[in-house]
This record gives sequence, structure tokens and C-alpha cells, in this order.
Amino acid sequence: MRKLFLSLCLLLPFTASAQTNLPDFTDIVEKQGAAVVNVSTTQVIRSRSILPQFPNLDEDDPMFEFFKRFIPRQPGGPRDRQFQNRSLGSGFVISSDGYLLTNAHVVEAADEITVTLTDKREFRAKVIGSDKRTDVALIKIEASGLPKVTMGDPSRVRVGEWVVAIGSPFGFENSVTAGIVSAKGRSLPQESFVPFIQTDVAINPGNSGGPLFNMRGEVIGINSQIYSRSGGYMGLSFAIPIDVAMDVQHQLRSGGRVSRGRIGVLIQEVTKELAESFGMPKPTGALVNSTETGGPADKAGIESTDIILKFDGKSVNSSGDLPRIVGGTRPGAKVAVQVWRKGAMREFTVTVAEIPEEKVAKNEPRGKAPEAKSNRLGLVLSELDAKQREELKLASGLLVDEVRNEARADFRRGDILLAMIVKGVNAELKTVEQFNKVLAQTDKSSNITFLVRRGEQQVFVTVRGGDK
Repeated sequence: MRKLFLSLCLLLPFTASAQTNLPDFTDIVEKQGAAVVNVSTTQVIRSRSILPQFPNLDEDDPMFEFFKRFIPRQPGGPRDRQFQNRSLGSGFVISSDGYLLTNAHVVEAADEITVTLTDKREFRAKVIGSDKRTDVALIKIEASGLPKVTMGDPSRVRVGEWVVAIGSPFGFENSVTAGIVSAKGRSLPQESFVPFIQTDVAINPGNSGGPLFNMRGEVIGINSQIYSRSGGYMGLSFAIPIDVAMDVQHQLRSGGRVSRGRIGVLIQEVTKELAESFGMPKPTGALVNSTETGGPADKAGIESTDIILKFDGKSVNSSGDLPRIVGGTRPGAKVAVQVWRKGAMREFTVTVAEIPEEKVAKNEPRGKAPEAKSNRLGLVLSELDAKQREELKLASGLLVDEVRNEARADFRRGDILLAMIVKGVNAELKTVEQFNKVLAQTDKSSNITFLVRRGEQQVFVTVRGGDK
């Protein structure tokens, strides 16, 4: 008995010490939780079906042809069908007069947006503007005196510090999860303009657009996406730094669009082997593969094989840093660019140009617009117009407008699909209808190879089996 008593006495100081060191999130939730909202969207999808018995069967599905042939049609020919697509997300109030931030993908193509506050009040929201490149959207509700969040400084964030997420995973409003910052400045595929904050905070569908808080109760990021092989949380979550999001919202509020810089270079990562061959002490910077003829870099004297080390005084530690730094530079600015050329440092002055505006930079009425549908490869495609064909010097091709989660190969937004090769048969791609027809006729177990125009290069991309 005495031995047991002594053991317990030894454990008590340790237990008390451990408890005092545990983080307490209650104050953050009580003070900031009221500024976090639920964002629900409704999209009305209209289409025509010649098989009303199977309204959800896509016409590019191989089973569609089977049912079309063997299932008796109902009289009256094709019928209009209409159904609603609902989705949930999160957001947070940034000003007491009703401005809120969320993710662009949360409100994309929505016909109706409803914002629900923690006191159960509901408001219809309108989109002031959205930016797909950073996945940030600014929305507005007609309200006043709203509780708002406090903004933090992502540059002060330290890897290993505690952070808290508040949102609506699976529709469960004001759910709180916590974790630590796993890394800073993460680059993700198809995401060139955001230095993501990586955390191990549990994030699930419905958390998108919600805030990430530090232990001072300040918002340091917007929870945007996860890395997952199952579709659910697996320990890797990514947040958009709040300074990036606030810069985007300022531009959306003032001009309805986001302006970004460009210098017209095609770049790649500097590996250890490349650094040795170029006589560099360590692998760093962005290697210029080619420059756009007549573009800003070309006019400034930057050449292929130059390695960009600094842009406007900011260090370029890896190739992923350059698009973010250049994109954040205002068009028209004249900046100094430091490069490594033939074993020596050189400096050039570049006048930054502007990236062309995306087709949809702010919300437009979409009541009767057709839905942008992806095919079974997870790609949303469009045909090149005459101007694009002339500029790119191409006779035909299909532009990749969007790469969705179900995509199974290394496709990127902006790729141009030139040809599709299946079992030795090469089909030049001219129309989306032709693409869908060939895809529907292709066995789902077959490998499909695409000839892809990417920037100034052509590459082959193979899909290992065409099914999802």
C-alpha cells in the first residue's frame, strides 16, 4: 500500500505540469466563433433527356447507348429536366457591414447563396467577386453590427505552433478542430500563386472557406483543401495565407477583378545536378527554359539558361516562388531581377506585364447558363476560338479549363489537348463532342495517351485506365 501511495505522489506533479502546458482554445472559440458562418449554395441544373427513366445517366456513358436501344422511349420526345445541386461550406465576417470571405469553389456557379449566422439568422448573399487562381471569394450580406474576426500576420507564423479551425464540416455548424502548423510556403500542383500553410488540423468537406486561427485569436489563413486518397481527412490540410486573401479581396472590392504580373518565362526547378553543371554552390532559384518572344523578360535581356535568384529584392529559393512573387507585383512596375549567368551574377530591369483576365472574374447571372461538366477523366474542356488558334499557331485543339478532383493524370489548367492515342490509333482532337464520342467508345480498362501542348512545349500524358 505504501509503495502504491508513493507511486501516486510521484505521478501527481507530472500530471499537473502536463495539464498546465496543454493549450486552451475556449477563449478563441467564445470570442471569434460568432464571426464564423455557414455558407450553403444551390445551383439549378437544366438539361434535356431522351431517357427520362434515367435522368442521371450521362450521354457519354457507354450504358446510355444500351438503354437508348433496348428501353422503350416514352412518348413526346426529349424532355426538359431540372434538379438542384446543393453544397455546403464555411466563411467568416471581415467587416461589420456584411462583407465575408470564403473559397471561390464554394460559391462557384451558385444560383442562390444562403449565409447562416451562429444566432440562426439567415441572409441571402451576393458575390462581389471571386478569384479562381487563389480560390478566394468575397461575398456580401445586407446586415450591420456583425461580429468580425481579427486579422493576423502569416509571416509571424512558426512551424510547430498550435492553430484552430472553425467551420461546418459535413454541415455541422461551428465545429472546432485544432492542430499544429506542419509547414509554410507549400506549393501544390496547379496552384502557382498561393504559398499554402500546411497543418494537421482535421479538415473535412464543409470546412472549405472557414478561418484558421492562431493562439492569439487572429485569422492567419482560409482553410481551402486537403490531400487525401480516400476523400476524407488524412492529416494534411492547406490554408491560404490571410495576407494573400486580403489583397485579393481589396482588389475585388475596388475593381471587381484581380490584376497580376507576368514576365513571359517558362521555368523549371534547379536540381543538385543542374546546380553543379551551372557552377552554382547550391541548388536554388528558377531556371529559365525559354522566354516569350517580345515579352517583358525577353525585352529586358533575360535568356534561356539564366537562373533567376532574386526578383524585386525578394529571394527565389525554388521555381515555385517565382510565379507567386511575379504575380503579386503590379503590372507596369519596373523591377530589378538578379540572375546567374555563366558563373556570374547579372542584374536586369524588367517592366512587368499583366496576366490576361480569366473569363469569369466576378459573379454573373447564371440562371440559364449550362453547367460546365467534366468528363470521366475529370477534365472540363472547351474548343479553341479563332483568335486562340491564331496566337498559338494551331489548327485545332481542346483547352483544359478546369481539372477536377477525379482527374487521374498530370493534367493542368491551361493545357491544350492536341491528340488522343488509344491502342495505336491517333485521333486529332477538334471538338469537345468528338472527344466525348471517342472517350465513350474507349474501353475503361484501356490506357489513353494524350499529346499535350503545355506552354511552349509538347508532352505526352498517359491515363492508366480511362475510368475514375
